Amino acid sequence: MPATKATSARSRTGKARSAGKKKLPPRAARKKDLPAAILQCIRQNILFHGVDPKVIARNISGFTERRHKAGDVIFDEYTRGRELFLISVGRVRIKKYTKFGVESLLAVLHPGDFFGELSVIDGLPRSARAEAMDECQILAIPSATFRALVTESHAFAFNIMSNLGVRLRTMDQTFVLELGRSAIAAKNKMDKLHQLIEASKIVNSALDLDTLLGLILDVAASSVIADRGTLYLLDEAKGELWSKVMQGNNMVEIRLPLGKGLAGYVAKTGETVNIVDAYKDPRFNPEIDKKSGYKTRNVLCMPMRTKDAKIIGVFQFLNKKEGAFGPDDESFIDALSVHAAIALENARIAREMVQGERLSAVGRMASTIIHDIKNPMGTLRMYAQVIKKKTGDSESAQLAEEIIRQVDRFVNMTQEILDFSKGISEIHLEDVELADVLESLVTFIEKDLGKRNITLARKFDYTGQCRLDLDKVSRAFYNLASNAADAMDNGGTLTVTSRRQDGQLVIEFSDTGAGIPDEIRHKVFEPFFTAGKRHGTGLGLAIVKKIVDDHHGSIELESEVNKGTTFRLFFPLA
Repeated sequence: MPATKATSARSRTGKARSAGKKKLPPRAARKKDLPAAILQCIRQNILFHGVDPKVIARNISGFTERRHKAGDVIFDEYTRGRELFLISVGRVRIKKYTKFGVESLLAVLHPGDFFGELSVIDGLPRSARAEAMDECQILAIPSATFRALVTESHAFAFNIMSNLGVRLRTMDQTFVLELGRSAIAAKNKMDKLHQLIEASKIVNSALDLDTLLGLILDVAASSVIADRGTLYLLDEAKGELWSKVMQGNNMVEIRLPLGKGLAGYVAKTGETVNIVDAYKDPRFNPEIDKKSGYKTRNVLCMPMRTKDAKIIGVFQFLNKKEGAFGPDDESFIDALSVHAAIALENARIAREMVQGERLSAVGRMASTIIHDIKNPMGTLRMYAQVIKKKTGDSESAQLAEEIIRQVDRFVNMTQEILDFSKGISEIHLEDVELADVLESLVTFIEKDLGKRNITLARKFDYTGQCRLDLDKVSRAFYNLASNAADAMDNGGTLTVTSRRQDGQLVIEFSDTGAGIPDEIRHKVFEPFFTAGKRHGTGLGLAIVKKIVDDHHGSIELESEVNKGTTFRLFFPLA
């Protein structure tokens, strides 16, 4: 019994001791209790290939799991680095910003990779930024645990060294490639800059507006390697874009309302329209191709702006010869447009200065003439009226009427030149019957034309009501008839037609004269321009255009050398 009691006492004592001391599970059991995700991440990571599991088990207590949302900054540049990171799920990008704010992507890392090792090794601040590209799960290894792994595992230390070697080689290759791309980009920019300098020299080499427009369009189209191009200028007064294009042998002025077509849309909104495939874009009108027979593949339409960003025109280019128009083409045209706008403004100022000085001289001359001949002409006209009233001879009365007519013609012409030189553009519209206007005109000029062996033909399809300034329109008609007569030295036919078309009154003067050569056709409406005439001021057609413009109309010219010329005048009927 005592022995039994002693045994029982020892048993009770052992149980008491066991109750006071925590029982530890075997090492294998503890290993199984580790989080499965952490173990899987470690086994799959390139740093732990060949590392003894016992070494991992001894140091795993220092590992911590973290989660990051897409876009999170895991660590930033120049921060202190105390941890190495293993990627379990998601992707991480490593990038660096230069002192100029330029972002450089250094690497994109995937599950099984690691990052942040350099700061843990050398103790220096981070040299780049790490960002989560997706929802990420990563393991953080503190520097103390990292050093323990390096000390205890040659395999871990070797993995660190070999992967650093691979990354250094990759970064070297990336740097060389980036350096090459930067060199090519810099060369391309220098080439574009040189091209822009040469283009600006060309567009600033002329002051004649039409010549300048051709130069600007040629240099722009050749720079972006376009097959065709059009340069429109903005007419703010009329709310239109206008340009001059060749149609056959004729230079024709075309006009587009703001907002109509691609060019009109760009002029109104200021947006750049770059169409890669014209027939797949609803903004492109294929009817234009059907009429012209031209096949449009791609289109670049851009505003021409001044240095103050004011839109003064539109560039439109068709069919880049290789591929489609790109951002470089847009940048070049955007830069060129400022130089082109300056050149156009210089041409406008120069022309206004020259014309202003010449108009001033003509105005002074016309003013002197009117002042000097006012009394003599008035007296002559009065005597002619008296003769017309008192004579019983019809022939003498007709001669007196002719004197009155020629005096009025001379005075009106001189006053007209004076008004034009001063920029006076008063217009007094009234409702008139076109039949009366045309009959009066024909009667007035037919006598002069008959003396020069010129037949006047009438084709009046519309003779109804219209609103015109009778005096000014009569002056314009007489100027056109006079020009036609000058073009038919050996006689011919002048045909005057009238018709109604698209809500407009159309008046045509067609002669069978010498025609106007292509090279000067675009200048005929400029003040002081004359060709093949020994007399005249060179203001006749300029005055005609001014009168038509004041009526909010337009004028077209068609001509063929040795066959004749047609001036077509459009007046609004409403």
